[in-house]
Amino acid sequence: MEHYYALILAGGGGTRLWPMSRSETPKQFLPLVENQSMFKVSIDRLAPLFKPEQIYVVTGQQYVERMRADAPEVPAENFIAEPYGKNSAPAAALGITVIQQRDPQATIAILTADHHITKKEEFRSVLAAAYEMAQEEYVVTLGISPSFPSTGFGYIRQGVAIRQINGFSCYHSRGFTEKPDIVTATEFVASGEYSWNSGMFIWTAKQAMVEFKRQQPVIHTQLTELVEKLDTPDFETALVAAWEKLPNISIDFGVMENAQSMAVIPVDIGWSDVGSWSAMFEVLPRDRFGNCFKGSAPDHRLMLDTHSTLVYSDRLTVMIGVENLIVVDTDDVLLICHKDRSQDVKEVVNNLKKKHMDQYL
Repeated sequence: MEHYYALILAGGGGTRLWPMSRSETPKQFLPLVENQSMFKVSIDRLAPLFKPEQIYVVTGQQYVERMRADAPEVPAENFIAEPYGKNSAPAAALGITVIQQRDPQATIAILTADHHITKKEEFRSVLAAAYEMAQEEYVVTLGISPSFPSTGFGYIRQGVAIRQINGFSCYHSRGFTEKPDIVTATEFVASGEYSWNSGMFIWTAKQAMVEFKRQQPVIHTQLTELVEKLDTPDFETALVAAWEKLPNISIDFGVMENAQSMAVIPVDIGWSDVGSWSAMFEVLPRDRFGNCFKGSAPDHRLMLDTHSTLVYSDRLTVMIGVENLIVVDTDDVLLICHKDRSQDVKEVVNNLKKKHMDQYL
């Protein structure tokens, strides 16, 4: 699979993991689950399916040098800087444009820098299966087998079976439903016909550009005009001018919801988007009382009559007689919230922005 590329989108802010995740150190730079940054883990789990030169990264200009240092094995020219964040559709289109210009036969897996995957070999195997499907001009998405009726994920409905590849069942997709209410989510899970949208897509560069041209013509036109300036001194200036004209839209809304020839491969790869502190709680190891602790000094904790609580701290932390809490202690912020309210951390960040308290963002 010499023409297979991994395109990692690494520009997200991870505001629901505030106060650990900040504008200068978003969650992909943090060793939240393993002992390396989430970005480095996302690079390492691609081997040996992808060689370093087959890995591309799209990220914010302010993060490029740090990411190059974190993954020096990936060629420097494979790090693509977006002038500023405009959501995932422009970022993906930019990466695809660069890869296609360098290899017109490219097939590209759109991945992220901040997901946790425990079954790494299974993950590589399903990416290999998706590559085969993409050669038949399918736009392939990886669907995650839902473990509960989440209202925080989009859902993909599987239709008629296409075929099996390497033990993976591939289905026609019957469309996306974005973040349903709890009643609808419960019906989806009970039906057995739905998977969570993982945000990972596999397609040929040619098929990707067909979809962008059909659904997002402004993005397609602006980035196509940039091709002749790629790998020249004029590219950065031309990109900034084009970037201003692009819509701020996600690839899910902008392309995938109405993509033609969609296929879904439901898979269990031990996936979590680690999108909130409650999601962190689910992936970290817990003691016999259901507590988990993350920090540079794991022995510096004392929990008396405490249950189902996450503590993220580098100093001695004492908890007595509490349960179902999230406690995150940094140099300048202490966050304490009920585990069921961890999604509301994003609202705190929005509040701080309104109050211009940028020193905490």
